[in-house]
Amino acid sequence: MNRFQWGETTADHGESHITSQTGVALYDGNDKTNFVGGVLGLTTHRLMWKENYGKSTAICLPLSLVKSLEEQPSGFAKSAKIVVYLQEPVAGQPSGPASFSKYDFIRLSFRDSGESEFYRYFKQALQDKKWEDKVLPPSRPAQGGRHRPGIVGIERSIQQKQKQTDSSINQSFQDLKQLMDKAQEMVTLSKTIVSKIKDRQGDITEDETVKFKAYLLSMGIPNPVTRETHGTGDSYYKELARELASVLKKPIKECGGMMTVTDVYCRVNRARGMELLSPEDLLNACDLFEMLRLPVRLRTFDSGVKVLQLSNHSEEEVTHKTAHVVEENGSLTAEELAQLIGLSVILSKERLLLTEKVGGVCRDDSEEGLRFYPNLFLTKT
Repeated sequence: MNRFQWGETTADHGESHITSQTGVALYDGNDKTNFVGGVLGLTTHRLMWKENYGKSTAICLPLSLVKSLEEQPSGFAKSAKIVVYLQEPVAGQPSGPASFSKYDFIRLSFRDSGESEFYRYFKQALQDKKWEDKVLPPSRPAQGGRHRPGIVGIERSIQQKQKQTDSSINQSFQDLKQLMDKAQEMVTLSKTIVSKIKDRQGDITEDETVKFKAYLLSMGIPNPVTRETHGTGDSYYKELARELASVLKKPIKECGGMMTVTDVYCRVNRARGMELLSPEDLLNACDLFEMLRLPVRLRTFDSGVKVLQLSNHSEEEVTHKTAHVVEENGSLTAEELAQLIGLSVILSKERLLLTEKVGGVCRDDSEEGLRFYPNLFLTKT
């Protein structure tokens, strides 16, 4: 703490304010001090601490005395800190809050968070070393008339603004580079996950969670159809229908040739990102599948359940397979069939009802629930 000096918060000539943070406590090395819960400010030349925003008096640390910084993350009942390693105090420096310290570092404790952002600005200020720039004091206006800057003054002003602009641009590009690096990491991670899922497809076909994640990664829609890009009315719904048929054909096929509209609505909106569809727009587009001769059809069961199914979906084959599964197991409920064939309970029930409609199975509706049995009237007579 013997490197700090008493000073004013007003900036000197050539000094610029960078950032500030409330709720900061100062440590003299590992020892606590009375400087707790104040405002920590950073300029291009100094580090300042004061009790509150209304104060103009502060203790100041010249950045020229800072050797290096170190981050200390927060822990259980501990706030995040920045360790500031210092050089020896300058002989004859102005007085400060302490004349002696056994430590060559201080710690800044951030009780109200904000440590990461302050650390980034602090590190950049040390790299810029603005305090080393020679800035000429403002010239005094000539007596007896208005001051008019000459060519040299204008050139200096332009150079100063150019330096500030360059500094801002450099900082922006550094932030942009960090964002691009992070985005590249996410792209690499997603490709790795997709590759692993494809490589292990034979081992994880029963894992619906992994399969759903695979859909989310592979069914992204880069340029979704919107009203802004395709207008309104029939033109919009026709293009939307083509988009839906294109992205849903593969997942519907992998689900056994049929998918409920509710599942379709969730999956499509996940794939479209921020360009969400309304339920009305989805249904209006699905109504156009058959007219446009697309490979997907909208179907409504007698129970009112709406599904999308492939145009080449064979009901005869579905009912035959369902009847065979029921016969192999003696009897099945919709829940049991769903577990066996990997479909939702709703679709499994519709399969059983459809098979019952053509005489493939018989029902037993009791207190235990609805259970289906093989139709022995057709197979044993």
